[in-house]
Amino acid sequence: MVMRNPPAAVPAGPGLPAKSKPQAERTYLLQRKLSRGLVYAACIVLSVVFVAPFLWSILSSLKGPSEIYVFPPSWLPKDPRWNTYIEVWRQVPFGRFYWNTIFITVFSTFGAVLSSTLIAYGFARFEFPGRNALFMVVIATLILPQQVTLIPRYLIFRQLKWLDSYLPLIVPNYFAGNAFFIFMLRQFFMGIPRALDEAAEIDGASPLRILFPALKPAVASIAIFSFLFNWNDFIRPLIYLNTTEKYTLALGLRHFQQQPEVGGDPPEPYLMAASLMVALPPILLFFVAQRFFVRGVVLSGIKG
Repeated sequence: MVMRNPPAAVPAGPGLPAKSKPQAERTYLLQRKLSRGLVYAACIVLSVVFVAPFLWSILSSLKGPSEIYVFPPSWLPKDPRWNTYIEVWRQVPFGRFYWNTIFITVFSTFGAVLSSTLIAYGFARFEFPGRNALFMVVIATLILPQQVTLIPRYLIFRQLKWLDSYLPLIVPNYFAGNAFFIFMLRQFFMGIPRALDEAAEIDGASPLRILFPALKPAVASIAIFSFLFNWNDFIRPLIYLNTTEKYTLALGLRHFQQQPEVGGDPPEPYLMAASLMVALPPILLFFVAQRFFVRGVVLSGIKG
């Protein structure tokens, strides 16, 4: 435990003279610098560990065929091939995959945020019989793996003739909500005094209209979570989509993994380049909305 203020004098032990105040201050400052240096060193090491795979992907996407399988591997490419990123768009309809993913992600995220907000508001603000039991049932669905309900949902969508369309990927978000989002928003609503609801009724405004400004951080948090889930989703598009023109980016990356060669070259550089272009929007979104994300998690009561 690091002391905030240095002691006036520190006993050196039985039979030994006590340290003077300047010596105690120097010892305290030295200990503080050492502890801070250890924290910085640990942060630097962890940063290198997490950044190294990303940096390796960038450099590997610029390597030629003769440099991919060289052992021991080299970090820097001898002759960077920037046209790899252009060839990715030529080998597959990457632009179409991008548009499909954006379309599905935007509408799915909007539906998840809307339904989760309304359900969480009902659990937090309305009194009705069996409310707590029903909320426990909703939370219990968190332990239910997605694979358990995959076959029943597939059969339902087949009866509705929704297969090979975007409906199975978008429509459920407007009705089912998300158990984690509901829990997070419910905690947020319960932390807001009910006096705001009463003030809204007196002023003739709806409670949601009064709570909306305070709701922004929590909504931004679940929107980021939903965006990342739908953007990176692989299993559901794989099950429900059959036409290549309707594929998402996750399925498009699978193309480079299955091909032994791409344009006569090994597929690894193209796979690295495509993966980086797929990861770019979530990275930019996180940096742009990081302030809302951190604030929303703190205000909802979910603290580390």
